[in-house]
Amino acid sequence: MKTTALSEELGRTSYPGRGIVIGRSTDGKTAVTAYFIMGRSENSRNRVFVTEGEGIRTEAFDPSKMSDPSLIIYAPVRVRGTDTIVTNGDQTDTVFDGMAKGQTFEESLRCREFEPDVPNYTPRISGVMHVQDGKYSYEMSILKSDEGEASGCNRYHFSYDNPRAGEGRFLHTYMGDGNPLPSFEGEPTRVKLDTNGGIDAFTNAVWEALDPDNKVSLFVRFQTIADGSYETRIVNKNQ
Repeated sequence: MKTTALSEELGRTSYPGRGIVIGRSTDGKTAVTAYFIMGRSENSRNRVFVTEGEGIRTEAFDPSKMSDPSLIIYAPVRVRGTDTIVTNGDQTDTVFDGMAKGQTFEESLRCREFEPDVPNYTPRISGVMHVQDGKYSYEMSILKSDEGEASGCNRYHFSYDNPRAGEGRFLHTYMGDGNPLPSFEGEPTRVKLDTNGGIDAFTNAVWEALDPDNKVSLFVRFQTIADGSYETRIVNKNQ
């Protein structure tokens, strides 16, 4: 698979929807993840990321304008032990609870499917970073309708052991704008991660690459593989 610079891949479409990037820093010392949300409706755009424990939660920027909290208010990031879970919906809690019961990441998602937002049937995208004892691996998942048919759910799981330095995988909900919105196709896109400038430069590059009209919020975390310590950045369009 061809490797594309992350900023270039982000700029290919004005509306990739929600997206997860997971990979490894240029120097190989850091596990990297980014999660962003975009919106076309006033309800979707009326959101911010806020810190909650070791993770984050979406929250209404102006509660008086929130018309429907379902599917847009959730915890995208939660941490369980040495695992960091990142998803585009309340399946973050499903994965967290499932893994607490001894299920694998893949097993925990078998009780979930795509979102019930007719006619888009938005895919549920999820990821988890495993950082422990100086070792790093990650997994990603997409649950999507069967070519737009709500009667079937197609489940795809991807696992990456000892990922390469300076590379990551990018998984997002939509291939682009449209009506209905076309679901993501294929395996997560292989992208080049330039982290030489540190977390702030990386965060700024990702934010600037997203469509200025549709972007809403961005979360970025750099986690040191050797000891598990981490840095986090949050950017919200609504201030």
